[in-house]
Amino acid sequence: MSLIANLFRSSVGRKILMALTGLILVGFVVGHLVGNLQIFGHPDKINGYAQFLHQTGPLLWVARLGLLAAVVIHIWAATMLTLENKRARGPEAYAVKTWLRASLASRYIRWTGYIVLAFIVYHLAHFTLGVTDPADFKDRHAYVLQEDYTVMGFATVPAGTTVPNVYLMVYRGFESAPVAVFYIIAVGLLSFHLLHGLDSLFQSLGLRSAAWSGWLRRLVALLCLGYFLGNLAIPAAILSGALPLHPAAQVTSGTPN
Repeated sequence: MSLIANLFRSSVGRKILMALTGLILVGFVVGHLVGNLQIFGHPDKINGYAQFLHQTGPLLWVARLGLLAAVVIHIWAATMLTLENKRARGPEAYAVKTWLRASLASRYIRWTGYIVLAFIVYHLAHFTLGVTDPADFKDRHAYVLQEDYTVMGFATVPAGTTVPNVYLMVYRGFESAPVAVFYIIAVGLLSFHLLHGLDSLFQSLGLRSAAWSGWLRRLVALLCLGYFLGNLAIPAAILSGALPLHPAAQVTSGTPN
């Protein structure tokens, strides 16, 4: 118990908490991207995937609550460390010198974090709760799977199941230029946030050394670029017409099972 308490009370502990929760959140955003990229395939793919997640029931809620806890702890630790740094800051000249030496990503990591948080709230309101555009939210209903959705060779959602039409909801959402541009800017800021966050994560966990820190930064930069381009591809393909609406993504009668 004292070990857990020390994580919350000490500066080093808070940095470790930021690193661990950040690792959880990175795993989520990468998995989220992989799931979303299925929109480039048949609507059965992303619709079956969404239904499979929905069918996990309590496990899905455990994951959601775990992610919520990770977000809260991550923000709390970042805020506390920021306040501590301000209290411990030396003369103004020292602060200016430190600011000039800091990387652009590290200087603005807190601000990009808060903006990304605002985007997450909007993203949930748009695609999960259907608050921002009820018409798109209605498109979630009534898609009939044409083929079984399989996971590791097992049919988890059988053909003929009426499921939410996530494909059409995402497509209609990104047909709106303001929504697509806002999404692109937000994931750009998230990628920028990760650029410093991932590098700091290894340092906080004691996994970075001078011998390979340069290679680590290059690898992190490459991963962040790949993450941004993967997210950019979806709205860009829809807006440009490079990804036409799949004929199978038609709203049918009925409600999801």
